[in-house]
Amino acid sequence: MKELDLLKKDWQKNTDSFEQVSENEIYKMIHKKSSSIVKWILIVSILEFIVLNGIAFALNDKTYDEFLRLHPFINFLEKFNYLVIIVFIYCFYRNYKTISVLQSSRTLIKHILKTRKIVTYYIYWNIFIGGFTGALSGIEGFNEGYNSGNSKNAKELMEVNYITLFFVALLIMGLIWLFYKLLYGRFLSKLTENYTELKKIDL
Repeated sequence: MKELDLLKKDWQKNTDSFEQVSENEIYKMIHKKSSSIVKWILIVSILEFIVLNGIAFALNDKTYDEFLRLHPFINFLEKFNYLVIIVFIYCFYRNYKTISVLQSSRTLIKHILKTRKIVTYYIYWNIFIGGFTGALSGIEGFNEGYNSGNSKNAKELMEVNYITLFFVALLIMGLIWLFYKLLYGRFLSKLTENYTELKKIDL
């Protein structure tokens, strides 16, 4: 926000008659920065969707296809997740189109908050679905592996592995959180700065 700091210093040197002009200049700069940030959120989310699913498709094999066929609920969750991600991307697109034509600081403040909220929900959704689907797939895999063995030993082993899977799921969720924190954290931080500056000139 170096440009804003310089502009505000220059503003303080001027007389009160230039206050409105300076406020407009600050708003235009914040508006431009906010529009750019939301555009990059949209671009990154699309690239993320393409790259991650492209990697998954490239690594896919007949064994996993058979696993999904035998576990329709997990298969459904994967397909449903695609739909949810596409809806989030559409929301990012709508927000970008809306913010790019705004003329009111109050409306811009509202849409900055809305964008931050949507990005936060997007991160939480990916953490939840990643941990849940990973743990469920692991449990089903262990169930199939141990059902063919001694029933007593199989039961004991499954209890141990359920605990292991719980911690593995927490680890997966933690790694997903870190990934999205690194990917979108800077965007959210910049939007927060813009929001703070807009609140100052909107008082």
